[in-house]
Amino acid sequence: MSTYRLSTITGLVLLAAVLCLAGLSCSENHTLVTGRRSPVHYEELTYPGLGDIRIPEVKRVKLANGMQLFLLEDHELPLVNMSAMIRTGSVYEPADKIGLASITGTVIRTGGTTGRTGDEIDEELEQIAASVETGIGQNSGSASVSVLKEDIDTGLAVLADVLMNPAFRKDKIELARVQRRSNISRRNDNVRQIVSREFNKLIYGPQNVYARQTEYATIDNITRDDMVAFHKKFYYPNNMMLAVWGDFDMDRMIKKIEHAFAAWETADTELSAVPKVQYQFRKTVNVIRKEDINQACIQLGHIGGLMNDPDYFALVVMNRALSDRVFKNVRSREGLAYSAYGYYGAGYDHPGVFRVSCQTKSEATVYATRAMMQEVRKITESEITDEELALAKEGFLNSFVFNFESKGQIVRRLMTLEYFGYPADFLQKTKEKVEKVTKADVLRVAQKHLRPDKLQILAVGRPDAFDEPLSVLGPVNEIDITIPSPRQ
Repeated sequence: MSTYRLSTITGLVLLAAVLCLAGLSCSENHTLVTGRRSPVHYEELTYPGLGDIRIPEVKRVKLANGMQLFLLEDHELPLVNMSAMIRTGSVYEPADKIGLASITGTVIRTGGTTGRTGDEIDEELEQIAASVETGIGQNSGSASVSVLKEDIDTGLAVLADVLMNPAFRKDKIELARVQRRSNISRRNDNVRQIVSREFNKLIYGPQNVYARQTEYATIDNITRDDMVAFHKKFYYPNNMMLAVWGDFDMDRMIKKIEHAFAAWETADTELSAVPKVQYQFRKTVNVIRKEDINQACIQLGHIGGLMNDPDYFALVVMNRALSDRVFKNVRSREGLAYSAYGYYGAGYDHPGVFRVSCQTKSEATVYATRAMMQEVRKITESEITDEELALAKEGFLNSFVFNFESKGQIVRRLMTLEYFGYPADFLQKTKEKVEKVTKADVLRVAQKHLRPDKLQILAVGRPDAFDEPLSVLGPVNEIDITIPSPRQ
């Protein structure tokens, strides 16, 4: 060993001895001597608090034709994006024509306009690497355009044309029918989709607008005239909001939008209120036989709430703590489930669904169900721990910040809040109010909103392979999910 290396090692040893005599800890000695910290246990790690959420100012403009605009400049990339919300939805379609809204929303775009076919529009947009899409969901219609800054006039013109002048060509209507029929034929293939769909029916009622489903017969009942009438009833500028973000000049963009929709006439658009949900808390036990699987998928719960409920922010924390318990105790500690979670659903304009769910082996079905029921009961009986409260808040807020990850998310969410009548600062207030939730708040809302004795239970699987008969939990109702045959 060289004299230089020996003297260096000797010097480090002497330095460590001096530091020990000075009363420094071994870990401090290690850091000072080697320049590296000793490993710290993960439970001792500390992190700075979540900073304030800073949201850029979104300009709001109401055009002379009643259309509401939400605009946010973003010059990072030479792109312009638009996203529209139209006040419509499947909640307004007749019970014997379920699927009308969905097909109309599709064919508005694919069926082209009075001046050009959908295929011609596809070709035009492909030339400029742009996209224009439309659709109708449960409680709103949608339309969007994404285009390079230099091609905004073309993209905006196409968007306006498909919204104002849809042609509803018969070949595209039939194609949309075929696609919906295919969806119907495959709807019992996925067990998770089955349990979610059928549990919604238990909560809302099978014929309720928030749970009903398309059938071959309802698709066959829909005519082109129905689509034309549906479009005519809802599609007007004063019934539409448009979010715009990207690389543009604010004043010029407003003028471009005014010009593109100048020929669109306004109309009286007073719509009936969205249907109310009438729910009676009750305990039920339900099973769906599915003999081609070797596991069970279970959900239990009852009606949820609304986001404008003053208890919403405490419920958010309660939900997170309950879900953590279900995951830890049902899945990890007991080893009962492949997946397990709890979720207290809250909607903008109608109550969501409170559900606790897991997938487990058939031979543990009733045991796992009891374990989930126990977790629901326990959270209503005593306060969660300080650690659970901290983890629940941290888990929610760390994911919550991703609501503000991009300019598009910000402007679209602001438009959505306006659409449903929520204050513009609702999301910013969420962080502040969640941080103020206490353990007593969590217990209070759990006791107020959860009904451990009135849970509806649904299991999908092979009842003959369950560890115990489901009847030990109460009288069993067997649900038939056979798909009605199409009319000949």
